[in-house]
Amino acid sequence: MPQLNEETVVEVTGRVVANKQAPGGIEIVEATIKVLAKPEKQPPFDLYRPTIPAALPTVLDNAAVALRHPELKRRHEIAARSVAAFRRALDSRGFTEVHTPKIVATSTESGANVFQLDYFGKPAYLAQSPQFFKQALVGVFERVYEVGPVFRAEPHDTARHLAQYTSLDAELGFIADHRDVMAVLRDVIAEMAAAVGAEAPEVPLEIPAISYPAAQQILHSTEPDLSPDDERRLGEWALANHGSEFLFVTGYPMAKRPFYTHPDPAHPGLSNSFDLLFRGLELVTGGQRLHQYADYLAVLGPDADQYRDYLATFAHGMPPHGGFAIGLERWVARVLKVPNIRGTTLFPRDLHRLRP
Repeated sequence: MPQLNEETVVEVTGRVVANKQAPGGIEIVEATIKVLAKPEKQPPFDLYRPTIPAALPTVLDNAAVALRHPELKRRHEIAARSVAAFRRALDSRGFTEVHTPKIVATSTESGANVFQLDYFGKPAYLAQSPQFFKQALVGVFERVYEVGPVFRAEPHDTARHLAQYTSLDAELGFIADHRDVMAVLRDVIAEMAAAVGAEAPEVPLEIPAISYPAAQQILHSTEPDLSPDDERRLGEWALANHGSEFLFVTGYPMAKRPFYTHPDPAHPGLSNSFDLLFRGLELVTGGQRLHQYADYLAVLGPDADQYRDYLATFAHGMPPHGGFAIGLERWVARVLKVPNIRGTTLFPRDLHRLRP
C-alpha cells in the first residue's frame, strides 16, 4: 500500500485479538485497509503530539481540523459530560427542561450590550439570557432549566469574555430566599464535578459563604462590585481559610444587580443575590427574584410599559422564586486550568472573531 498522509480516512477490516502490549489491550491482525478519503492539505500542526504544538490563534483559525487533537477533543467531551450531569441533577430534583426563544422584543436587563437585528422590519434583539422566560415558566412547572446560547455585545477583549456562550440556567419556585437556590446549586455543581473525571475539583458539603460587606473588609475596598483581582484574592482567602476552591459571595448591593433582584429585607441597599467563585473567578450568578406585581411597578416606574409582557406573569400571581446561571465554557476552563476561555469554546465568537 502507498504511503498514507496524516488524516487519511480509512476503513480497517481484520481479526481482533488480545495483546497486553497493544494500546487498549487489543490489536487487529490479518488487516486489510481501504482508503475512504485522502486529505488535500496537511493539518495546520501535528495532531498526534500529546500536547498542542500551536498557539491559540492558530487553533481557532483552523478549528474544524484542530479540534481533532486529542487534548482539544477531551475538553469538549468534559463539557458534554458536565451538561449531562447538570441535566441529570435537575431532572432528579423535579425540574423540567425548557427551550425558550433567542430572538426577543426587549433586552433582558437594559438597552446596552445587546445585539440588535431587523426582524421583518421591526427591531429585535438576541437574548442576553432566558431570564424572563424561565421566570414565567416557574408559574407553569415550578422548577425549570435550560441549556442554550446567550449573547452579550460587550466590548471586552479579555481571556474570560465571549460574545456568545453556553448558559446552564435554572429557576425554582416556592423558596424562602436565595439560600434555597444556593443549596440546589451546590448539589448541581457537585454532580457536574463528579462527571469530570480525574481533574474533578472537590466540592465541599457546604460551600463557604461570605457577605459582600465582609468581603469588602477583607479586600479593604468600598467598591460596589468585585474586580477580577478582587475575585482572585477572595479565592485565595477561601482556600487558605476554608480549604475550598469554591466561595459564595452573598448580598451584593442592589445598585449592581438587575432590577428583578429581591432586596434583602434585613439590610437596606443589599440584595438576596450571590455569585459563586471557583478558583478565583465568578462562575455562577444567581439569587432570589421579585415576585409581587406591585414591587415590579415600583422598581420600573415609567419603564413598566416597556416590560408589559414580562409583568403580565406577575399580575396573575407568582410564588417566591429564584435561580442561577452557569457559564459552561468558564466551568470547563477553570476545571482544566485553561487560561483563555476560547480554549474551551468550539467556535468562539468575540469582539474580533466571527469565523470559522
